[in-house]
Amino acid sequence: MTEELILEHAQRADTDFLVYTGNFCGYCRALKNLLNSKGLSFTEHNFDEHPSEMRIAVVQATGHRTVPVVFDLRGEQTMFIGGFDETKRYLK
Repeated sequence: MTEELILEHAQRADTDFLVYTGNFCGYCRALKNLLNSKGLSFTEHNFDEHPSEMRIAVVQATGHRTVPVVFDLRGEQTMFIGGFDETKRYLK
């Protein structure tokens, strides 16, 4: 149920990016501002609004333990980018 959950979310998203966020996360807000400023769309899943199994599955699939967790959906395959800093460098 690890990668399958992410792939299911990616397939249902009709956006450029898939992001997993949390409440009270400054980097999550900064990420959304960055994507918006570049005219890029995103689908957001907030870990604080879902059962903890979602966070566990995403951590197991990516090894990324902090939020945000970002995937690029624009290519043929869903690509894991990382968090805010990695996404900022990726989009330069």
